[in-house]
Amino acid sequence: MKSILLPAVLLATCFAFGQENKPAPAPENSKPSNGNVTLKGCVDRSNGDFVLIKQNPAMTYELQASGKIRLGSYMGQRVEVTGRESPTLSTSSDSMNRVGSASPVTITVTSIKTIDKECTVR
Repeated sequence: MKSILLPAVLLATCFAFGQENKPAPAPENSKPSNGNVTLKGCVDRSNGDFVLIKQNPAMTYELQASGKIRLGSYMGQRVEVTGRESPTLSTSSDSMNRVGSASPVTITVTSIKTIDKECTVR
């Protein structure tokens, strides 16, 4: 009995240590531990403000540039933005998004990169 038990325990131990723990792919929206969020969507304008339009789920974020970021150069492009979330201060109809509700969140953009030169949302 002992001769069967030892190989079984060794096999189980090897199996347990051989398992890989691969991290899950990052979701379309993610919150790194430093307090920033990363979102993907299309850059557009709404009454003078730059907005990020996200498709799934449908959401619009007001964008504020920081540093040397020029949001106008990303107009009409699908992008990935990273920045800090804060409540949107505007309560006017200027902050209405394409699905008919006000954008409750402003993203102060600290980094932005182009994913695609054209957006299908527009």
